[in-house]
Amino acid sequence: MNSELAVTLYFENAAGRLLEDPAGFLRAHWSTQPRQPQDTRALFTHMLAALQRHGWSRILINQVGMPPFSRDEQQWVAQQWLPRAVLKGGYRYGAVVVSPDVMVRLATAYITTNIQGLPLLYRSFERVAEAEAWLLQQPGTSQR
Repeated sequence: MNSELAVTLYFENAAGRLLEDPAGFLRAHWSTQPRQPQDTRALFTHMLAALQRHGWSRILINQVGMPPFSRDEQQWVAQQWLPRAVLKGGYRYGAVVVSPDVMVRLATAYITTNIQGLPLLYRSFERVAEAEAWLLQQPGTSQR
C-alpha cells in the first residue's frame, strides 16, 4: 500500500516536510540535512496546526537519515510540544520509521518514553509500509 502518491505538501523547511495524506493522517519526513533549533520547532508547530486543521490524531514519522535531536530539542518536544499536541491537537498515534543511527534512536526514545501519562501511543517500525498499515488500524480522528 502506498498512498504517498496522492499526498499534498503542507509545510517544508530545513528540518523536513509535512505531507497531508488523504487516508487521514500526517506524514512527517525528517530531512537528512543539518537544521537549526528554530527549524525543528517550526516543523513541530506546523504538525500541531495540521492535526488541528483536519481533526486528525495520527502521524507517520519517517526518521531515516535524520540527524539526532539535540538535548534542547528533545526536552522542548517532550515537555512543551507533546502535551500541547495531545491536549490541543488531538494527537494520539505516532508510527515512527526508525533511523539506523543509534543516536537518533536514543534521542527519539527519550521523547517517546517521556509522554507524561498522556493518551498517546507510539510504535516503531523498520519500514514505511509496516508503519502505514499499523497507523491505518488506529482511529483517524481525534477524540478531544
